[in-house]
This record gives sequence, structure tokens and C-alpha cells, in this order.
Amino acid sequence: MTGDKLELRGPIGGYFVWAGDNARPLLLIGGGSGVVPLMAMLRHRANTRSAIPARLLFSSRTQADIIYRAELDRLSEANDGLTVFHTLTREKPSGWQGYTRRVDETMLKEVAWPAEQNPAVFICGPTSFVEAAASLLVAMGYEPRTVKTERFGATGG
Repeated sequence: MTGDKLELRGPIGGYFVWAGDNARPLLLIGGGSGVVPLMAMLRHRANTRSAIPARLLFSSRTQADIIYRAELDRLSEANDGLTVFHTLTREKPSGWQGYTRRVDETMLKEVAWPAEQNPAVFICGPTSFVEAAASLLVAMGYEPRTVKTERFGATGG
């Protein structure tokens, strides 16, 4: 209403960018709409015809919630070094070939590049998702400074 006071904050936090200018393998981990900046990286990779090996681990609640599903299918079918892994946290549809649980250490050991290969790592999603995935990678031997994160939602503060 006219005369009401409004307080604005933000943007708060940081951001990350993958320029694709080195040969390190690319590991992307997204939760829900956190796939959006990761998708920009995959599009850049495809548009520059990069041969850098890339893996995306994408966590969604249900199969219907998989954002960019058709585009991800098309990109992974290009056979240019991109592998897409899906996990669903709320359903297990008939014929589903992906994971059906939250991201855990066993899943990351199956999907992620070994820490010794020094992959470029980007994680984006809700705060709790990002913190859990990053902590698991660090426990697996990844250098904390090499794990780039973006998060949204509550921060506990």
C-alpha cells in the first residue's frame, strides 16, 4: 500500500564460473533448481565443442521434477564425454534406471572423479544439500578450496 515501508537485501552470497579453459575433468552436482547454473556450464561446454570429460549428478524429488530433462538427454546422447546421473528422492518409477535416494558417499564414489584427478567441482542447490555434498567430497579427499558452491534457502543464521 502507498506509504508502507519495504526493506530489501541482497544479493547475498557468491557465485561461480566455469570458463572451460583447462583440461581438468568437470564434476557438477545439482539439487533441484540448483541445476540452472550448472546447465549454463554444460551449454557452454557444448557450444564450444569442448572435449573435457564432464559428469553431472542431478538430484530431483520426482521424475516429473527433473528440470531440463529433454535437453540433458540430448546433451548426454552426443557422446562427447558428458555423463548425466540422476537420483530421485521421493519416488521410484517403474523402469527407472537412476538412483533413488539422497546423495550419499557410496553414490559419490560411483559417480565422482577420484580426488587425485583434481576435477573442477561445482555444487549448487539448497543449503543443506550443498553442505552435505561438499562435506562428503572433502571426506573423500577433495581439497575444500577446489569445491565451488552456490546455495539458496535457509542458512541457519
